[in-house]
Amino acid sequence: MAIELHAWGTPNGRKISVALEEMGLPYTVHPVNISKGEQFNPAFLKISPNNRIPAIVDPDGPGGQPISVFESGAILLYLGEKTGKFWPKGDLRAQVPVLEWLMWQMGGFGPMPGQVHHFLMVKDENDRRYGLERYSKETHRLYGVFDKRLGEVKYAAGSAVSIADFAILGWAWRHERHQVDLNDYPNVKRWYDELMARPATKRGMEISLG
Repeated sequence: MAIELHAWGTPNGRKISVALEEMGLPYTVHPVNISKGEQFNPAFLKISPNNRIPAIVDPDGPGGQPISVFESGAILLYLGEKTGKFWPKGDLRAQVPVLEWLMWQMGGFGPMPGQVHHFLMVKDENDRRYGLERYSKETHRLYGVFDKRLGEVKYAAGSAVSIADFAILGWAWRHERHQVDLNDYPNVKRWYDELMARPATKRGMEISLG
């Protein structure tokens, strides 16, 4: 049975549509229009109590019983464990770099550029200037960290594409909105162009999430 993807067309939503396409899992999209406050609907809160997208409902969960999962990082780990794809199942040593770079994205390369998005829309010039300076600097630092990493390995966790790449790609997809030129980070640009050329990733990026 198809997995329900409750999402909107945001970086965090795209992480999951890309992963589902790459893993070959059937799914249906259930748009949650965050601009209209649909993330606060009681039905959505039952599967995502933090009123954030994305969330999934897998009717064929563990033991054949339905399960819901919220938080994009948790969803990626669940899907990787479920399918054994893009996640080194049963290999703790190989899992460590996947977890490191997944948590790097969740803790930094998401919250920081997200603040850039916010301050770009602030009307007060003084508030906007301070916020943009602070968070743009940190966003560029994070791009630099990842660029260095990709100068040493092909993908975030090493030689193979993993769920960490899908997580990071969701936010790198918005690099223009971050006011970041990928030409300044050539290793990131190489990685980004390669992933975006993958047919399944392309489908995940292009499917309508509402």
